[in-house]
Amino acid sequence: MSWINDVVRPKIKSLLNKREVPENLWVKCPETGEMVFHRDLEANHYVIPNSGYHMRMSAPKRLAYFFDEGRYETVAVPEVPVDPLKFRDERRYTDRLKDARTKTGLQDAVVVGAGFVEGVPLVAAVQDFDFMGGSLGMAAGEAVISGMEAALQRQQPFVMFAASGGARMQEGILSLMQLPRTTAAVIALREARLPYIVVLTNPTTGGVTASYAMLGDIHIAEPGALIGFAGPRVIEQTIREKLPPGFQRSEYLYDHGMVDMVVHRHELRPTIARLCGLLGPKAAPVQAITAQRHDGVALAS
Repeated sequence: MSWINDVVRPKIKSLLNKREVPENLWVKCPETGEMVFHRDLEANHYVIPNSGYHMRMSAPKRLAYFFDEGRYETVAVPEVPVDPLKFRDERRYTDRLKDARTKTGLQDAVVVGAGFVEGVPLVAAVQDFDFMGGSLGMAAGEAVISGMEAALQRQQPFVMFAASGGARMQEGILSLMQLPRTTAAVIALREARLPYIVVLTNPTTGGVTASYAMLGDIHIAEPGALIGFAGPRVIEQTIREKLPPGFQRSEYLYDHGMVDMVVHRHELRPTIARLCGLLGPKAAPVQAITAQRHDGVALAS
């Protein structure tokens, strides 16, 4: 009896309770199929080392990599009504929102922070594509406008990291109203002569491209990003013609004058700091930020 208890049962338990290996330890490059260890990818700012493919980044990680020492102050965003249209398709809109918040840990698709980049004070907003495709709804619109208002109050440049599939259909006309509202905020920045720099990431499409994402003083695109209003497949089906290679990608848009520069993610910080220094008001002396570092993000050494 002791032999069964001491030998047989432990072996059976070891077979039944196999140690589970996390699925996200290795990340596959969408272009080359190269497998990259997740820590190496994080340390390289989510850029595949050999192919240079720029993976998507969450909004908190983007802000932590962008600001000096990962320190930034979160800009408060007003609350908006949840599901004002009582929308339902296959699922309730409230259920979709709940799932997106659980998945990302965010309240909505846009996060706004203020801090220093290479010693230059500025305000930055980031759209998180993992939150319902970075779609623009009332909450996201309020976040963008709040970020621009914070830049106006502080007399600092505003940087927008755009990543979106367009307007949020579950909010209907209320979503489309965010296009003129954010445009008005951009005009206020322009009248105050404050720099508005847009970083177009993969993908930036739909109503976001038709509004604030294409109204910047400077448009920077990450390499290989898909940028446009409608997707290439929709355009091909509409005009019934084959599109040229690389159509709507960053490099193609740069060659045709739609964006000002294509900048590798590793060079974004110094490039934006330099542009803000050239275009912005004379910066005040740099002071230490009292905001605590946002934990849970591994910064590259």
